[in-house]
Amino acid sequence: MKSQALEFYVVIPARYASTRLPGKPLLDIAGKPMVVWVAERAKSSGAKEIVVATDDLRIVDEVNQYGHQVMMTRADHVSGTDRIAEVALAQQWSDDAIIVNVQGDEPLIEASLIVEVANTLSNHPESVMATACHAIHSKADFLNPNIVKVVLDAQSNALYFSRAPIPYPRDAFATNSDLPDNMPVYRHIGIYAYRAKFLKQYATIQPSALEQIESLEQLRVLHHGYKISVSISQNAPAAGVDTQEDLDYVRSVMR
Repeated sequence: MKSQALEFYVVIPARYASTRLPGKPLLDIAGKPMVVWVAERAKSSGAKEIVVATDDLRIVDEVNQYGHQVMMTRADHVSGTDRIAEVALAQQWSDDAIIVNVQGDEPLIEASLIVEVANTLSNHPESVMATACHAIHSKADFLNPNIVKVVLDAQSNALYFSRAPIPYPRDAFATNSDLPDNMPVYRHIGIYAYRAKFLKQYATIQPSALEQIESLEQLRVLHHGYKISVSISQNAPAAGVDTQEDLDYVRSVMR
């Protein structure tokens, strides 16, 4: 008997403002706006419903032209999670619905990763969120503060996320050695699945000092004692678009 596919939703937060790449969601890649490529990738995941959540009418107009669902949200949201919570409330999705946050600057995201994170949350009823990671093998990546690391417990729940090199290999680094072969070092992949009930509570959860110090909003969730399940992916995800160099690379791939 064939098992029934998991039912989940995708929300794509897409802000027009970007300090490094103004109007980033609408930048042209092989003849289409970036955010439209993301919506198409999300559609191929088999999500029940896909909503682009934005604060700008220019994005609304473009997404509508390509036939995807889009919702105008408030401009004063502190984070993408808050924007997604507004969508979940407006769409009246049930409390047990699983909602995947796919960033609007990930035009190369694999549909399989979206499904993987949704399944991880579905398989861990004790968790309110799920995310993903993959192994780091490079000492330079391990030391890079722009690469977020995550440490897991025995059940693959997140213990902590940090821009710092964690866990720190004291003995190896004392002799300037490379990363030990047997050390579990994971790079966090910025994709999240949430239960709708938790999303509706999220705005009432107080920000934490750790979240503000590290500039990592997922630390708010851990600080207040909630569980985040983490899927260990075998492959590193395709590059997102944060800089002009990223954009040039993605354009070359899409061509």
